[in-house]
Amino acid sequence: MLRPKIPAMPTPTGLVSPPAVVGPTTVVQHHPTPAPAPAPTPSRPTIQLTPGTALALVGGGTAVLLVIGAVLVSMLLAVAVTGASVAICALVIRSLITAEAKRR
Repeated sequence: MLRPKIPAMPTPTGLVSPPAVVGPTTVVQHHPTPAPAPAPTPSRPTIQLTPGTALALVGGGTAVLLVIGAVLVSMLLAVAVTGASVAICALVIRSLITAEAKRR
């Protein structure tokens, strides 16, 4: 039913160059001299802290802690306000239900 059509290989047109002839090559053996062994490098890079970079690190860490603290406190405040408002709504609904029951 569905058969793929395989294209036929067309014959080359235009100028065709003959294959290049490869001649024999000479082999030159090269004996490299061993390179001197490199100096041993420390396993961990050393980090040098200047007073300016230490002060920048302390300032950056303090700023990050202040931002995280502010976010956490605001989330806690949002939960507290939501809880208080739900509690007030529950008290109002309860008082409305009891007042309606007393009228009957």
